[in-house]
Amino acid sequence: MNVPKNLKYTKDHEWIRVEGNEAYIGVTDFAQGELGDIVFIEVETVGETLKKEEVFGTIEAVKTVSDMFMPASGEIIEFNEELEGTPDLINKDPYGKGWIVKISLSNATELNQLLDFAEYTELING
Repeated sequence: MNVPKNLKYTKDHEWIRVEGNEAYIGVTDFAQGELGDIVFIEVETVGETLKKEEVFGTIEAVKTVSDMFMPASGEIIEFNEELEGTPDLINKDPYGKGWIVKISLSNATELNQLLDFAEYTELING
């Protein structure tokens, strides 16, 4: 199970990588493993400002459809368009090419409420 140490995590298995005032968001290796083969990603929130824990899109796998939640408040400024043709990038490279959205952070202090590497590892290992 791959859990990069430089990211922050949610209890709902999203990750966030902060780069200045912007951040990339995706789902964790654990989440993609639980979902199975990902067949479709829907994000209709580009250009919208969402609060922490609001739904920014859905991820559809062969077995189920799940909501994806914002780890921190911000404006969705970009959707990873590569996922339209190859949603399984999330299965193959969840922390790299499988990122889902890029946001402009509204409140960076919310990041302090997220899980770090050790806390997230403990969550998934029970």
